[in-house]
Amino acid sequence: MAYTTIDDPSAYFHTQLFTGNGSTQSITNDANAGDFKPDWLWIKSRGTTHGHAVFDSNRGGNARLASEGTQAERTNEGNVTFQTDGFNVTSSHPTTNNNSTNMVAWQWKVNGGTTTSSNDGDMSGYARQTNTTAGFSIITYTGDNTGGGTVGHGLGAAPEWVIAKSRAAAKPWQCYHKALGNTKSIDLDNTTGASTNSASWGNTTPSSTVVTVGNGDTNHTGNMVMYAWKPIQGFSKFGKYTGNGNANGPRAYTGFKPAFLIIKNTSDGNDEWIVWDNKRSPSNAVNDYLGPSSDAAENADSDWAIVDFLSNGFKIRSSDISYNQDTHVYIYIAFAESPFVSSEGVPTTAR
Repeated sequence: MAYTTIDDPSAYFHTQLFTGNGSTQSITNDANAGDFKPDWLWIKSRGTTHGHAVFDSNRGGNARLASEGTQAERTNEGNVTFQTDGFNVTSSHPTTNNNSTNMVAWQWKVNGGTTTSSNDGDMSGYARQTNTTAGFSIITYTGDNTGGGTVGHGLGAAPEWVIAKSRAAAKPWQCYHKALGNTKSIDLDNTTGASTNSASWGNTTPSSTVVTVGNGDTNHTGNMVMYAWKPIQGFSKFGKYTGNGNANGPRAYTGFKPAFLIIKNTSDGNDEWIVWDNKRSPSNAVNDYLGPSSDAAENADSDWAIVDFLSNGFKIRSSDISYNQDTHVYIYIAFAESPFVSSEGVPTTAR
């Protein structure tokens, strides 16, 4: 059996660092795999307190969402254009191109913006682009605020990480994670823990063809967007661990050396989501973090948000409650820098 179907994860996920110039500029990606045209583009100012900017090639580069807030989609604010080998920032907006400021752009490749209207579900206004190799779909649909609606994801296997957001109204970023189950949801835009909420996913686990939405924020009346991922061996993992309250913290096996990691305390309502990557922290300890649920600047060389990226997972190196309180349950979302073992049987190196 092959260890992985993706020997070079940079073909589908890439982090690019750049410096804003307060005007317009072209950002060229330096992905190992060559030209990288993003379909999901998530930009954050590292050096200043400004919000996140989330774009995708279904909605277009003039339609910004902010992961730290509930606000509706904003048009013509910090616009970008998707390019063959990167993206252009076309304005001086501080969320995408703050002058003389270190910026980060997390990027996923799907299908070059080419969508299909073929829907295994029953929601109207449907358009989807899917990459089954990378296990990712971007879906737009029209919500009707009626429980039991279904959204086709096209992945061929049940997704384990799903985000749904109203584009039309100030509604939270509702998240499904397999480790939480179908009766609970958690919001990307705030610090609350997981909550029981049948209005999100209709108490129904995503199937190999559809995601069920309820009569709440995953199906608010009007335009919606959904991002859905299935795990890919050696490339992506959506798991959980239990904290031990010790600086010698838990170790999580992912099957790859991480390039990108998000962790959230699901047991407590006062802890930020935390995101690390291998470009802002190119060696261990990994301690330059940003918060998807916060507009705060990057906390560089943190003395508490500390993990190690390993050849086959990650290791917690702090007892902080945000990601290692004793007995608390934490979910994580991880994407690879390299698989633990390639399809040719070659192991990756440690950091």
